[in-house]
Amino acid sequence: MEAFWAQGYEATSMRDLVDATGVNRASLYATYGDKRELFLTAFRKYDEKVRQRTLDELSKNLAPADAIRAIFDKFIGQTCQPGGNWGCLMANTALELAAHDAEIARMVNQAQDSIKAFFLTMIRKGQASGDFNSGGDAEVFARQALAAFLGFLVMIRSRPDAGYLGAVRDSVLASFR
Repeated sequence: MEAFWAQGYEATSMRDLVDATGVNRASLYATYGDKRELFLTAFRKYDEKVRQRTLDELSKNLAPADAIRAIFDKFIGQTCQPGGNWGCLMANTALELAAHDAEIARMVNQAQDSIKAFFLTMIRKGQASGDFNSGGDAEVFARQALAAFLGFLVMIRSRPDAGYLGAVRDSVLASFR
């Protein structure tokens, strides 16, 4: 998963996958059939173990504004680590593969729908508590937050500047108030 996440699908060779897993090439082929199937397995693992678990934990443990801030901060924190600007495997996959692979596009769309649902839940909770503008349309805010977040995830790879990314995060939060 980490090899695909760091390098992308096309740039990750079978040699990279052998090195990353410690499993020989023949065993990888015997288990997964081909590189695409191994990628799909890694993507599903990422979706379940990283993306969904993160959203669940944030929505259960933090106030709405804090949860939204935290999802952005999780990625901003990567930019401070050497070689840490991997971005998001889902967003990277959307850019690299979704336009050319219907199955991957479906998986990416499901992940994006889940992220939008996270934003919608947090925005509605924030509106109910008075932290966010209760006069605004939560559905519209959630779509805007998703679009901003996906753009933010692209910038993680191309412009890993924590100050700039923090300003993007802050403008998203300000738009709900």
